[in-house]
Amino acid sequence: MSRFFKAGSDSESETESSEDDELIQQRPSAAPVPSRTFQFSDDEEDSKRIVRSAKDKRFDEMTNIIKQMKNHKNIKDMANVLSDFEALVKAFEKAKKVVQEEGVPRFFIKCLYDLEEYANECWEDKEWRKSISKNNSKSFTSLRQKLKKFIRERFEKEVAEYRENPDQGDDDKKEETPAPEESEEEEVKKPEPVVTKPKLPAPPVRKDEDDDDEDDDDSDWGMSDDSVESESDDEPMEVGKLTAEFFLKKSDSGTARKEKKKKEPKKVKLLESDEEGDWEEVRGGAPLIMERPKMFAKDQDITVDAVMKKLFEITAARGKKGTDRNEQIELLKELREIAVTNNLGLGVDVKLYFNIIGAIFDYNPNTLTSMRNDVWESCLEYIKTLLNMLIDHPEVTVGEDIKEDDEKLQEAPFMIRACFLTLVEKMDEEFTKMLQGCDAHSTEYVERLKDESQVCDIIEKTLRYLEIKGKPMEIARIYLKRIEHLYYKHDNSINQNPRPKHGKIKSKSYIVEGSSEQIVDKLCKYLYTAETSDRLRTRAILCHIYHHALHNRWFQARDLMLMSHLQDNIGHSDIPTQLLYNRTLVQLGLCAFRQGNIRDAHHALVDIQSSNRAKELLAQGLLPNRQNERTPEQEKIEKRRLFPYHMHINLELLECVYLVSAMLLEIPFMAAHEMDVRRRMISKNFHHVMKMSERQTLIGPPESMREHVVAASKAMKTGDWKACKNFIVNDKMNAKVWDLFYQPDKVRDMITVKIQEESLRTYLFTYSNVYDTLSLQTLADMFELTMPVVHRIISKMIINEELMASLAEPTQTVIMHRTEPSRLQSLALQLSDKFLTLVENNERILEVKQGIYPFQNKRDRNDRNPATSAAFQHHTQGLFFFLDILNLFFCIYVELTEKRQFEKKLSYPCMN
Repeated sequence: MSRFFKAGSDSESETESSEDDELIQQRPSAAPVPSRTFQFSDDEEDSKRIVRSAKDKRFDEMTNIIKQMKNHKNIKDMANVLSDFEALVKAFEKAKKVVQEEGVPRFFIKCLYDLEEYANECWEDKEWRKSISKNNSKSFTSLRQKLKKFIRERFEKEVAEYRENPDQGDDDKKEETPAPEESEEEEVKKPEPVVTKPKLPAPPVRKDEDDDDEDDDDSDWGMSDDSVESESDDEPMEVGKLTAEFFLKKSDSGTARKEKKKKEPKKVKLLESDEEGDWEEVRGGAPLIMERPKMFAKDQDITVDAVMKKLFEITAARGKKGTDRNEQIELLKELREIAVTNNLGLGVDVKLYFNIIGAIFDYNPNTLTSMRNDVWESCLEYIKTLLNMLIDHPEVTVGEDIKEDDEKLQEAPFMIRACFLTLVEKMDEEFTKMLQGCDAHSTEYVERLKDESQVCDIIEKTLRYLEIKGKPMEIARIYLKRIEHLYYKHDNSINQNPRPKHGKIKSKSYIVEGSSEQIVDKLCKYLYTAETSDRLRTRAILCHIYHHALHNRWFQARDLMLMSHLQDNIGHSDIPTQLLYNRTLVQLGLCAFRQGNIRDAHHALVDIQSSNRAKELLAQGLLPNRQNERTPEQEKIEKRRLFPYHMHINLELLECVYLVSAMLLEIPFMAAHEMDVRRRMISKNFHHVMKMSERQTLIGPPESMREHVVAASKAMKTGDWKACKNFIVNDKMNAKVWDLFYQPDKVRDMITVKIQEESLRTYLFTYSNVYDTLSLQTLADMFELTMPVVHRIISKMIINEELMASLAEPTQTVIMHRTEPSRLQSLALQLSDKFLTLVENNERILEVKQGIYPFQNKRDRNDRNPATSAAFQHHTQGLFFFLDILNLFFCIYVELTEKRQFEKKLSYPCMN
């Protein structure tokens, strides 16, 4: 029977449809034929009616956005990547109902994970970030912030699970959406009033069937071998039954044929050898993941030697190029499980633990980036487990001096070549690196900072373990680690956030217990007396001084700094130690300020603040690179030296303390030496701030902290201590600065008293030549001081020869003394008289209309008239006056030089 009269073909050509029309017109029809003829337009032939579910529409929309995003990521067009991400979020919100029914699609989680990794890679590429445009940089910053917030609030758990197992779950989502052909067939089942014959789509050709020639021929005709065989079995159809329904597509035949194809798997011949082999079924779907080959043969005896040999094979690839570090960690974990299953003993277990932790530390080769959070948490767990094993089993001996040939892993006592202290130090470095890599003002930093309690617990347990089985040098190293996690913490903060206590720390020579002061004192004294390196001893001293200064133990901190002589040889230390010295010196200055030792506070802070590089000298950040001061490699090294944010010293507080100290010292000194031609400066930075303020044409109310100090200085010059106090203490902006101190009310009271005292001294220096006598009671009422304080201040000024006066005890007055002018003052008076005489002579010369000059010849001089002769005489007299003035200048210069040298001999630090 001809193929033209058989229905059920999936794909028929246009020529076949035209021949069918001619046959229908020639044959008589028994049933009434509709009046509408079969005319197919080009649009009807090309149109393909597809009914898609809401799930397909929403997921396809998201998939298209993801494809577009990949293209924009390849060219690093951050503006478009940001817009694609926003469009993807909107599309996901539209598909909210579908997601509630079907669950979050796997490809969406994969897109978020890939985008997060892409953003991290771009952030690490510093050269690219410097070269991009401003628009791209702004878009990239917005993308990172929005992506972090979106993942943290909604998909943090899903992204973490995908990060651990990126390949899991792909097969489960394989058949999420129904095939488009099935939806077409379901739609065709519905009867329609208008009988048309649209162009039928060709069935999709599977990739595994493209190699067969027979299948290719059948697909061209839209027929399969099964349909041909079924044709021969069918009976011939009568012409009268060829109605319009006969030419409609039969869904049953198509589905039956598809089911038959699915049931009949394709067979592929094995080509392992030249000989003919058996046929093997090839299953459809995603390719199966190859299982990892087993470490040991099926019949192999698993002994300690076999495990150590396998361990050597795994660790031999450590550090080589192309080594999969994650795979290496998994292999070591599997090897340990095999060893535990076969009961190979404690020694093998400890040895494998050391290698697993070492492989975890090698997981991230980049020195600038830190571990991932999941890797860090697993590392802490392994270190805790290993430490507990070493503490609970004293028969295990671990050391770096044990040779590999001397290791004993099969029987006790076990001897293992390793160093647990090195793992602890590496863990501490990774913890610091994680804090450096986090945004200091984010919740991520707070979450990571919570791990410090676990780190400190591990250090304390290691300290107890090494005190029993460690060497003196190892004990010193772990003591220093314990000190470095304690020296910058105030007792008040420790009491507010207590950590679990582990009881007494038993040592060979003493027991450490009590407050933080006692703990730091005991640990540091051990480092002072033990045979350790100079670096450990220096860092211990600096930490000890810092801890004393932090708790206002000023005299202990000052004496320890002076006795150690660190300021003499600190320049020969390494850079981290120098940074710790800068931090200690700054904390010492803050402690002196809190105790009211203004001069000592200024001396401690002047070197840090005068350079305008306090942020860099304290390792709290890097200043902008100017004139190629450092290379990119140097910048990376300096970033690794930065202290975490919770260890920072507030720079605004530091500058405020320095300027206030300079004001309290400089303003009275300027008032006392106002007539000196070349007076020395106590603080150059303070003078620079004052000059910049004087150069301003319009001076408004103070806004910044520096402007408040300048306004307070101007008020102190006139003796207005109340205005000075209001600018320094009572202002809202400066109040926030003083609140950073522990017990800020005491600091404010101290500053108020110092302002009153220095304002009194400034007032006496400025107006002492105006008064004959001053009442002590009047001065006390003016500056709101007590009589003993006023008496003490004036007595000290008289003793130091700063004030020429005497005290009258019965009348409680200050009597000002009138003294003869000094030699310098008399020379200055002579100079002023000479200047007046010179001015008068010049005025006389200008009155003469005709003048003569000294360089005229003798003949001209003889011919001069009396008027010109008088003018020449006055001019010559003026030259002699000029020479006398030069001589007086020279005498004054000599007098000033001798006086300055005498003052230098008498200068020494004043003790309050």
